[in-house]
Amino acid sequence: MAKPAKKAAKKAVAKKKPVKSKPKKAVKVAAASGDKQRFTLHGTMTSGPSYTVGLMLSLCRHPFSYIHVNLREGQHKQPDYLVKNRYGQVPALRDGQLFLVQSAAILEHLSETLHKFDGKTPVEKIRVREWLFWQWDKLSVPLLRLRARNRGFRQFGDEVRTMYDTEAKAALAVIEHELAKSDWIVGKKPTIADIGSFAIVRYAPEAMIDLTPYPNIVAWKKRIEAMPGFGTPEQILPMESRLL
Repeated sequence: MAKPAKKAAKKAVAKKKPVKSKPKKAVKVAAASGDKQRFTLHGTMTSGPSYTVGLMLSLCRHPFSYIHVNLREGQHKQPDYLVKNRYGQVPALRDGQLFLVQSAAILEHLSETLHKFDGKTPVEKIRVREWLFWQWDKLSVPLLRLRARNRGFRQFGDEVRTMYDTEAKAALAVIEHELAKSDWIVGKKPTIADIGSFAIVRYAPEAMIDLTPYPNIVAWKKRIEAMPGFGTPEQILPMESRLL
């Protein structure tokens, strides 16, 4: 009688339904699959930070919709835009149902989710992040404010202009020194450290800063401009919205 009892027990176990796992919450960020509807960039062609994000998407060869934000008309301060960017600035990037702001943070998000232009080792990732913080602290402030003054968007005297000019050239000297060691700022391949820095340095002529004394930067700029997907602000960010 023992054997039939064992068989009955096995059948009972076999009939038990498998335990269903709890359904995972839907991820609000779209999958990195080349979905044309994934990204929408809100910005303006004259904005260096907007160009930073547009250039990254273009170099990643990822399609994106573009919404032109008219800063002169104050569209970036309107309630419907402040929902997207609490700071009332450009750019803002929609990724699925998620809105991201601050160009350096957006670069990190794109490099991590698209797996492009990121550091290849933990140390490289740390160095890339360091450069992103440094760029917006030491490079962009003086250079972009000089550019804004020359374009009539900001007003300040010659003493302040001289201060910003000195600071901008000191920051360029740091990049020049780093590029003397390697073709790229971090590691042996281009990263978002290069993309972020380039998107600022390219405005040096508009800030009345001559790049001739920085041959390594000049050569580095040419390497980036030769990359597949590269485009100028005029090519990447039109003066009107473009929806896919």
